[in-house]
Amino acid sequence: MDFSKCWLDYQPIECKEKAFSTLSVLCDGRVVKSAVEEYCLAMEAMTGAVVEVTPEGGRECVSLRLDAALSGADSYEICREGDGYRITGQSESGVLYGVFEFLRLVRTGHLASLPLVNGPEMPLRIMNHWDNMDGSIERGYSGNSFFYRDYEILCDERTEQYARLMASIGINAVVINNVNVHQRETYLITDTYLEQVKEYADLFGRYGIRLYTSVNFAAPMELAGFDNCDPLNPEVAQWWKETAAHIYEVIPEFGGFLVKADSEGRPGPFTYDRTHADGANMLARALAPYGGIVIWRCFVYNCGQDWRDKKTDRARAAYDNFIGLDGCFDDNVILQIKNGPMDFQVREPVSPLFGGLKKTNMILEVEIAQEYTGQQIDLCYLLPMWREILDFDTCAAGEGSTVRRIVNGELYGQKLCGMAAVINTGDDYNWTGNDLAAANTYGYGRLAMNPSQSSESIAREWTALTLGGEVEDTVTQMLMGSWSTYEKYTSPLGIGWMVTPHYHYGPDVDGYEYDRWGTYHRADWRGLGVDRTPAGTGYTDQYNEPWRSVYADRTKCPEELLLFFHYVRYNEKLRSGKTLIQHIYDTHFEGVEEVEAMAETWRQLAPKLAPDVYGRVKERLERQLANAREWRDRINTYFYRKCGIPDEKGRKIYE
Repeated sequence: MDFSKCWLDYQPIECKEKAFSTLSVLCDGRVVKSAVEEYCLAMEAMTGAVVEVTPEGGRECVSLRLDAALSGADSYEICREGDGYRITGQSESGVLYGVFEFLRLVRTGHLASLPLVNGPEMPLRIMNHWDNMDGSIERGYSGNSFFYRDYEILCDERTEQYARLMASIGINAVVINNVNVHQRETYLITDTYLEQVKEYADLFGRYGIRLYTSVNFAAPMELAGFDNCDPLNPEVAQWWKETAAHIYEVIPEFGGFLVKADSEGRPGPFTYDRTHADGANMLARALAPYGGIVIWRCFVYNCGQDWRDKKTDRARAAYDNFIGLDGCFDDNVILQIKNGPMDFQVREPVSPLFGGLKKTNMILEVEIAQEYTGQQIDLCYLLPMWREILDFDTCAAGEGSTVRRIVNGELYGQKLCGMAAVINTGDDYNWTGNDLAAANTYGYGRLAMNPSQSSESIAREWTALTLGGEVEDTVTQMLMGSWSTYEKYTSPLGIGWMVTPHYHYGPDVDGYEYDRWGTYHRADWRGLGVDRTPAGTGYTDQYNEPWRSVYADRTKCPEELLLFFHYVRYNEKLRSGKTLIQHIYDTHFEGVEEVEAMAETWRQLAPKLAPDVYGRVKERLERQLANAREWRDRINTYFYRKCGIPDEKGRKIYE
């Protein structure tokens, strides 16, 4: 097992298929060339035979073809043809995706499932990198950047390997720098770095991936000495038009800009009493002549809140800032909306913006990097969470108005939509620090390509490709239970935020309770939770019915979100019959027990795994167990000291 190759580690297989040794290429183009190279590399590694590449067809071969009539952009069809196989793509990218799919079927022994017609459901499938040019990664938990080092751009074998990995899971857009654009990164759109950025664009382009950069809204001030960056200032707009024209002169296939504005200290249109539509449209009009896109993040809130103020609610912010602008954005603007209203917590309700906006392009933003879910130390397979989000019915246009149908373009007929993820890769040998954390990277791409595929089947697929079929059942079971386990020993019932400030790993129950970030649990001696009903912050009113009423009703609110929406007394009974405080005690003990069981399960797999893989994951599970115990003891002790109600089961709680 070579984890530097992740799921593209092509191990030898038993092969009786003569067709695999001949590749008939009946189409051309640079992306097709990459597909051919991948096929040859894989088959030669798996079978030991050199692949003959020919422009002629035949009965015993694998053939690659283009057919623009195939239904769906970048779709593909794989079928048997004579004594061989035919891979047909609607586009060059479709051919590439088809080749990767074919290789997966060969490696997992599932060729009997043919014929197969498939294609990407989400139009845009984006990876957001939070890499900085000094080589650091904001919220990076697997080493330093492989894009940058000491303010230099790296373009080497590792970046090509990265492009291959992303193409293999269907990614078609990559943002190469942090949304918090620092001084040097502001120059990425200038001649200081454009030729080097072009190298990335060309590399990604060979794999059907478009390159985007995060831009500094105040770039005209920092780069050109303007005294403002008012989006309605004609000189500012003209500067961006000239800048965009030059970018596309150097990089004709440039994708566009990602923008974080008016958030957490970033500059934006609010400074000039302008709207976010004013800011986004100004940039969009600069990019429009070249087919460029502006992706505008909706993570906008008051980060200087007074904890004494119980009416101002961070959860309300995205909806309050953007719902009144629905229909005001240009056609090449996309709003990038976090899955929940707060910030990638282990449990949040779905952002109400998905159910509110109807005339605006939307992308669902999730976080592969486990900022609040264990930081790739603790095992936390996130696909079950993302599946719940995609399947959530917003009731925006009647029953069946799921987030999935909104962000795949089906509900409102939009083409600029899809999913974006904050990725978890770094320059660690295994890319993701914890070998098992790569399941989230792989799974995100596969889910964005085909949201109907189950979380379990993706986990099985990843395990078979990376660890082997012998451990497939056991590791899949570990992955599938890990999100629930993590939730049990951390924050109860949707409350969130009980983490160490800034680092966001490990428990600190009051770490954010009296801070400026709007991240409160409101615990006192009687109970805890945030009242977001109409009698409280009014956040529940941002949802469509029936969710508005369901969330506002203490007796109907889903219990996994109970404390997100309601203040609940410790002695109140939940539907299980347990009191709130007993639920807190029980789940935190259960979470630790489940981590102990996972660690023991992994120990039993030792004879079936490569020693280095076994050792790396074993070390992470030991750290996770220590973390889970610390969470259990701090949370249980904290709430015992608040309420004085003992554990009914008499377990050790520190007084």
